[in-house]
Formats: sequence, C-alpha cells, structure tokens
Amino acid sequence: MGLGHEEGFGAPCLKCKDKCEGFELHYWRKICRNCKCGQEEHDILSSNEEDRKVGKLFEDTKYTTLIAKLKNDGNPVYKRNVMILTNPVPAKKNISINTVTYEWAPPVQNQTLARQYMQMLPKEKQPVAGSEGAQYRKKQLAKQLPAHDQDPSKCHELSPNEVKQMEQFVKKYKNEALGVGDVKLPGDVEARAADENNLKDGDRGTSSAVGAMEEKSSDQKASQYFCYHCKLNMKEGDPAVYAERAGYDKLWHPACFVCCTCSELLVDMIYFWKNGNLYCGRHYCDSEKPRCAGCDELIFSNEYTQAEGQNWHLKHFCCFDCDCVLAGEIYVVVNDKPVCKSCYVKNHAEICQGCHNAIDPEVQRVTYNNFNWHATQECFLCSCCSKCLIDQKFIPVEGMVFCSVECKKKMVS
Repeated sequence: MGLGHEEGFGAPCLKCKDKCEGFELHYWRKICRNCKCGQEEHDILSSNEEDRKVGKLFEDTKYTTLIAKLKNDGNPVYKRNVMILTNPVPAKKNISINTVTYEWAPPVQNQTLARQYMQMLPKEKQPVAGSEGAQYRKKQLAKQLPAHDQDPSKCHELSPNEVKQMEQFVKKYKNEALGVGDVKLPGDVEARAADENNLKDGDRGTSSAVGAMEEKSSDQKASQYFCYHCKLNMKEGDPAVYAERAGYDKLWHPACFVCCTCSELLVDMIYFWKNGNLYCGRHYCDSEKPRCAGCDELIFSNEYTQAEGQNWHLKHFCCFDCDCVLAGEIYVVVNDKPVCKSCYVKNHAEICQGCHNAIDPEVQRVTYNNFNWHATQECFLCSCCSKCLIDQKFIPVEGMVFCSVECKKKMVS
C-alpha cells in the first residue's frame, strides 16, 4: 500500500523557505524528510488529489450529487463549486473588467447569497485564487480531512483485520456523523424547521405552528434568530449556515461554522456532528479512536503504547531523528518529539562552556542564562584562576564565570 511518495516531490516549504531542500515524504511519517514539516506546509499543487480525496469521502453517502465518476478509472471526484465574479472597474479612458475567482463557494443557486456568504468570512480565509485565503483552504483540507483517516491504502502496513476495522469505522461515521453545511436565509430555515415539526406533530400541530408564525411581528422576526456558536443575533437578510444533522432549529454565522476542538473554519462546510458539537474530520476521529503521534494514523490495533501523553503504534515509537525503535531505550523529548540518546548528543545537546563538548542528558549540568557547564570540578571553574565553583557564589560575564571581583577585573583588564 503506497503513501503517495511521488506527489509534491521537491516542492518548496512555505514555513522553512530556503532551509528546506524541497519536499520528500518520509516513508511512514506524514512529514518531509528534509525539514520535518508536514505536507500541508509545502507548496504542493495537488487540487486533483484533494478533489479525489473529498470525492471518496462523499462516496456511498447522501452527498453523491457533489461528486462525479472519472471515465478513465471510475473513481469519484469532488465537484467543488468554483465561483467567478466579474466587476466593471472605471478607468480613465474606458471600463476594464476585474475578475475574482473563488476556488470554492457554497453550491447554492443564488449567487448573491454565495457572494454575501464569502464577504462574511474573514478576508484572510476567503479562498480567492492565488491569495492567502486559498492557501488557508488548501492547508485545512490536508489538516481536517487527512486521506489516511478514510482510505486504508493511504496507511502504513495495516493488517487485514485492521483494514476491516477501518472500513467499518469509516462506514459508521459516514452514516452517523458526516454532513455538509448549507447556506440559506434564516427565514427559509425556520420554514423548513416548521415543516419538520409539522411532520412529527401531525395535522393538529400544523395549524398551531402556522398560527404562531403569523402572529410574530416584523420586529420580533428581526431578533429571533441567533447563532448556535456565538449566541449573538442574526439578521434576517444575512446568509446563515445550517447543518442537517444538527436540526433546522440551529443556525451559524458563516464565520462561526467552526470545529469545536481546533476552532478552525470547517473547510468547504464539511462537518461531523456529535453530542451537540461540530467537529472537523480529524478531531471527530480523535474523539473516537487513539491517533499515533508517530505516523498520524488512527490506531485500530489492540496493542499500542502511551508515552509523553500521546498514543503510538508499537513500531512507531521511534527516534524522531534516526527512526530507531525506542521501546526500553533511554530517550529525550525535544520539541515534544522523542529523540534517542545518541541523536540527542549529536544534534541537540547543550555545549559545555568549559570543555566545549556536548553534555550527556544523564549527567548533571549547571545552566545560567543560555550558557551551560558540566557540573564537575574539571569544567565549572573560575575563568581566571580555575577555582572550582560548584556550590560557590560566582560572577557571570558573557559566558565566563569568576570567583571574585578581583578575578573579573584581571580578565577584563
């Protein structure tokens, strides 16, 4: 099973810039081998792969209207709605046309409503082609909807039993949690909610519901809608997002339709509903299954380990630098990642100001500001007279230490 190692090879890192030699996918981690940043941090032109990934997510769901089957291989592909707006711009001699392309827009027939929706998003999150917002959408697609959360072929060496468990898990969340938000005016949603209540209550409830709606004044209507997320009022003429799985009695401002865990805008309004909360795909799966901190995949095996407050496949609890297995070995945590002792000494250890050698993580050291010494009689010495300073008062001066004012004056002079 392949992880797609050819995709994006050599792409520049948007985070590390010139420090990264170009994207090269690690053979089982979902990171670049050169700079250790994630795939989403690299400028990889992969809209086709993204559309295939979302297409597979919507396969065998009620959202098949949002996908199409490719003729060459029969695989589903996401038919995302691209919106192109043209605005006349007055010039000195004639009128030029300014074109704005949104790489995604709500799939509604009313383009004015779609335009209003976009304007209510933060500018830096509006997916205008070539903009910061388009880059944000692309990054969230990778982060919120990882392919390895739904496709066993994107995972590393799953057993037949693990593949079966994963397929059952994916089928379950497609049936019970997956949804796509819709954009409507609050009044339209209210009417839909009333219709649903009528179907539940029967004919007797219909007349009372309609009568109650007719009695509401225009002033009451203007203030009766409120956002499920921020609890603030919503204007009747502004677009609102609703989630079918949440029920038609709940509405969100476009900018409030976010994951309850990461607070990021739900990419393309794709949500997962659980216990009264909206989740992105990643954090919904995290609420259901442990995730390996090494390979970023969900764990379907009964045997796994926990270390440093995280979960790991047994084979993936490895040194972040050299990939050697750390079970039963001494390791040091560097930037929340486990590193073996050998790699720590070689790549991350502090350097002793006395002997200029790396300080072993298991030995005692003296630290002052950003300077370090072995806590030994041979290293932590007065920089002038070589008196041992362990358990003694000292005077620090730019990486040097002195036992007295006299020694300091001698060195300075």
